[in-house]
Amino acid sequence: MRFYSEEDIQTFDNVRFLHIKTAKTGHLFTITLARPEKRNAFTPTMAEEIIYALAYAHYQTDIRCVVLKAEGPVFCAGADLNAFHDRSANTVNELLPRIHEEARIGDAFNELLKPCIAQVEGAVLAGGFLFICGCTFVFSVPEATFSLPEVKRGIWPMQVMASLLPIMSQRKILEMSITGKAYSGQEALEMGLVTHLADRGAIEREVNALAAHICNSAPLSIQCGMRGLQKIQNLPQSEQHAFLKSELDKLLQTEDAKEGALAFKEKREPIWKGK
Repeated sequence: MRFYSEEDIQTFDNVRFLHIKTAKTGHLFTITLARPEKRNAFTPTMAEEIIYALAYAHYQTDIRCVVLKAEGPVFCAGADLNAFHDRSANTVNELLPRIHEEARIGDAFNELLKPCIAQVEGAVLAGGFLFICGCTFVFSVPEATFSLPEVKRGIWPMQVMASLLPIMSQRKILEMSITGKAYSGQEALEMGLVTHLADRGAIEREVNALAAHICNSAPLSIQCGMRGLQKIQNLPQSEQHAFLKSELDKLLQTEDAKEGALAFKEKREPIWKGK
């Protein structure tokens, strides 16, 4: 991962986060945006904390799924522009290892290479889209809203466009960006921005059920599949099948592939090692 090395995450247990909370239960890792008094608008430090937590999840082989949620009535109001423009408004976390490159949330999610589920129970605005677009699955309550209001402030959701492009058409991206309109959970579902709608009383249960299902699946094959899907997007179509066949051949030689075949033959649950 370009932002933090495997060595950097060795001190993870010593870091006390200022703006997020993390928890690990079995193979599940949860990241909670915890700046509700500022509508979870992220500062430079908060962005680095989130990227550091994603790096930890990426390198820890026993983590198989990540859940992203938020405290308070707003999931994320985007970037805290005041903190980005005025260094004195950004509180530095001295316990956090030095980031190797400028913090880019969209790239950090791309490098996670593990299923990530967003649990959205409040409004998502502006740069908050970087979080939900970076997740594999997005569960939302129907009353949540989704909007890109930057144009009303004389700016534009530049980085968000890169995250939205694999999800929806250019016309829809321009519509959202030009109008600044707020879309409902149902509309976001129809656009592909949200993958599941769930009532507020059931959303956590449904997210946890999917997370448990993911954690019981072969972790190495998921990671290889997600990486393969990313790589073929940069290959000519004439090379894609050959590349994916070579990736499958390598996967067939892994301990998990052999265990999966043996468990199927013996009619039992497989024991995954991630090797």
